[in-house]
Amino acid sequence: MSLFTLLQLHSLLLKTALDHFRPLLAAKPVSPHALLSPPPLFALNSLLRFYASSRSPLQSLRLFAALRRLGFWPDNFTYPFVLRACGRASALGSGGAVHGLVVKAGFCSDSYVGNTLLYMYAGCGVAAFARKVFDEMGVRDVVSWSSVIQGYVACNQPAEAMMMFYQMRLSNVLPNSVTLISLLSASTQLGDLRTGRSIHSFVSVNNIKLDVPLGTALIRMYSKCGRIENAFHLFNTVKEKNLQTWAIMISGFADHGRAQEALNLFSEMEAVNIKPDSTLFSIILSACSHLGLVDEGQKYFNRMVNEFNIQPSMEHYGCMVDLLGRAGLVEAAYELIRNMPMAPNSIILRSFLWACKKHGELCGLREEMNQLMNLLLEKEPGLGSNYVIAAHVSALSSKWNDVAKLRGSIGEKDLKKAAGCSWMEANSS
Repeated sequence: MSLFTLLQLHSLLLKTALDHFRPLLAAKPVSPHALLSPPPLFALNSLLRFYASSRSPLQSLRLFAALRRLGFWPDNFTYPFVLRACGRASALGSGGAVHGLVVKAGFCSDSYVGNTLLYMYAGCGVAAFARKVFDEMGVRDVVSWSSVIQGYVACNQPAEAMMMFYQMRLSNVLPNSVTLISLLSASTQLGDLRTGRSIHSFVSVNNIKLDVPLGTALIRMYSKCGRIENAFHLFNTVKEKNLQTWAIMISGFADHGRAQEALNLFSEMEAVNIKPDSTLFSIILSACSHLGLVDEGQKYFNRMVNEFNIQPSMEHYGCMVDLLGRAGLVEAAYELIRNMPMAPNSIILRSFLWACKKHGELCGLREEMNQLMNLLLEKEPGLGSNYVIAAHVSALSSKWNDVAKLRGSIGEKDLKKAAGCSWMEANSS
């Protein structure tokens, strides 16, 4: 927790007289009979709301439990804060328990409580429960519809989200910005350019402001649906951009094989004083890998560590191993793997061994290759493509008996290689 946040909390405690409320500060629960002047409920609700929106939403649940032990009765403003904390923390068990208290307290008909229940179940990844709550609600507003649509999207059920939207329109409820962002996410998941474009038209016709979240969602939709020029035109049109907006556009260029434009846009982003984060560096390192820009990739990796103080993750190391491996720098890739602060995952191992196969030499690292090959087979013994890679590496050392055994294992164990697939939408121009 930052100093600024602590000062805000201290100010809240002083304003609401919670600085004299010892049970909240005590290590053990105190009997309600020991309280001389308990704070007003609105003050406790304020503290619950603060914790629910903080980086530690479970603190709100702990405070709520302590208050219950002290004999306090929540009101219809208390439960939404606690339910929101459950949703943010994906605490389904606690959320279900709080739902039971809501039923007992008779607050099920409260639209604010009901909408937060929808949010909670969606946040916990159970869209079916959210839909059940929605179906039982007496009054549904745009927030109710948006919450259940958002829940379907979060649970990777975009088709259900679209069906819910059609029902929403039949009910003559106009969508708001939150609804549209969720629908754009559903269109992106489905690769449904036609629906995405219709949403964009709806935004334009109704003069809905293209704020950062909505503009970013539209850019992502066009990029993921294969319309990178539309995405870039929109990117240049919107006035408000945050780091995520830049990251999505840079990622779009990289995904469409336009890595140099991704690097150029990264430089433009820095020119307007937007600081890159860990995710954006993964995108840039991947772009360098696909362009074969070894020097640039190493430069960005070093800047990430030394200039921005970002600790490299497994994904960053994976990008660098792929970059060096594609360039034929097998020994440098091995040194990077050897000096990693964590054990390499199967993706890094597979990328490195494929690089060895591609460049047809072991560079004097035969024993090391065998160790990494065995490690890969231990990590993913059921993936047939790993045995294919291992057989190729063994062939480089002329270990033909091992090659025969590895290829035989694929048939004996009935292993399958991961099948590739692709699809396209016809008449979507």
